[in-house]
Amino acid sequence: MSLDVSPALLEQAERGEVDEAAFVDCVRTSLPFAWEMISSLVAQLKVDGGQFADNQTPPPDEQARGQLLRALASDAIRGALQRHFGVRLAFQNCHRVAVFPLDPSVDDRLAKFTSIRGQLLNQSSELRDC
Repeated sequence: MSLDVSPALLEQAERGEVDEAAFVDCVRTSLPFAWEMISSLVAQLKVDGGQFADNQTPPPDEQARGQLLRALASDAIRGALQRHFGVRLAFQNCHRVAVFPLDPSVDDRLAKFTSIRGQLLNQSSELRDC
């Protein structure tokens, strides 16, 4: 299971619409490594400015790697995180997470990061098993 869903949040989902803030809090507590990675990149982007901020350090273990995969592979989780932090998320190689501002002026940079060429250029033999 990817999220530790409280009985109250599950009950809310069974009744209908879910409060997004409660969902985001569930993600924060269930996937702490992924949450910290993304929130630190958002902070870095705010401090440094620029077109994006990214992480190039592999996670310390498979549990942390799994958290990143679950957070960014789920459309619902990824979308909620993007709305919560006010950024666009991009992901490569099971660990390279990048945050881009919503500003359309960085659209070209985001397109390069998420392109086939960008993916191929970000490969290495160390990352084959990720």
